[in-house]
Amino acid sequence: MNKNTKPKTILICSNYAWTIFNFRIPIIRSIRNAGYRVEVLTQFDGYEEYLREEVDGIYNLYISRKGLNPFVDFTTFLHISFILLRSKATACLFFTIKPVIYGSLASMFLRVPAISTITGLGTAFMSEGILSRISTILYKVCFLSVKRVFFQNIDDKNFFISKKLVNPNVCHLSPGSGVDLDKFESCELPKSNEMKFLLIARMLWDKGIGEFVEAARIVKHKYPNTRFQLLGPIGVDNRSAIPYEYIDKWQKDGAIEYLGETNNVIKYIKNASCVVLPSYREGTSKVLLESASMSRPLIATNVPGCKEVIEDGINGYLCESHNSADLANKIEKMLLLSYSSLCKMGEKGRQKMKQEFNQDIVCKLYLDAVKELTI
Repeated sequence: MNKNTKPKTILICSNYAWTIFNFRIPIIRSIRNAGYRVEVLTQFDGYEEYLREEVDGIYNLYISRKGLNPFVDFTTFLHISFILLRSKATACLFFTIKPVIYGSLASMFLRVPAISTITGLGTAFMSEGILSRISTILYKVCFLSVKRVFFQNIDDKNFFISKKLVNPNVCHLSPGSGVDLDKFESCELPKSNEMKFLLIARMLWDKGIGEFVEAARIVKHKYPNTRFQLLGPIGVDNRSAIPYEYIDKWQKDGAIEYLGETNNVIKYIKNASCVVLPSYREGTSKVLLESASMSRPLIATNVPGCKEVIEDGINGYLCESHNSADLANKIEKMLLLSYSSLCKMGEKGRQKMKQEFNQDIVCKLYLDAVKELTI
């Protein structure tokens, strides 16, 4: 970029600050290092304070993260449109469902080139109904002028194309958000008679937490020294949120240990023998990428967004979705492996992250797209 010209502004929009802090910082740094200004539009949740040092401007997004309310969502559309005008953005990047839909619509009306990312299908497409039909119409309209759409797994891409929601010519694949191999470095697997199975996620039913708890009960009946841990926020603004009372009861019953929430998962992954994610569907699970990068064996459901990270029997095991008995079976298989076999699984996972999910690959994809749209 010519040093004598005013830097072009790229606007990045996601549903709340936590998602940008956890998933988009490498992309932001890559774009800024290339000479662009980066401004962020997101709902403030406390994490905006961590973002201020990384960006050139930040705005509080008006958005409701659950359900469809025509009046609230129209206000979100107007707010994104206003910020697009105010920022004088040359291009914009949208992440997560509502920012993708209403941001893409706003960019279409204002003729600002847009790059949208499908980070997962969300609950709207997990069952047929009015919400699914409305979402289908909104996606069809909002993607009419989007210049590029990134998908984090091939199943989501094929789903959108098969439903004619998007022009196949603008579709591209990204290996999730990628993983920082230096930050999430390989570390020795703990040696203990008490194997720890750790699930890291927002406390949502859609993450398979109910199946994890039931599997824990099954396994602990036979292997009482086995420990099952949950890490992640309770009470999130989501229709699939698990009330605190359930978590509390599971703890009192001795099924699981709830570790709370954290800004830094590294020390928890270090202490884990295996990381588990029985999610119903993901974009590409960041938790699985980070855990594999730290050489931890994995267990996850054989669904889009999880199955791409695990080679069954090589760096972990895949289990059936919504099936606590099969999950318990895979946990028992892990328990019966020797320490050296567990370490070998972890090593294979680290190798896979190096080859396929390095965050540098993701940053290059987005920076190339930005450069193409801002020539």
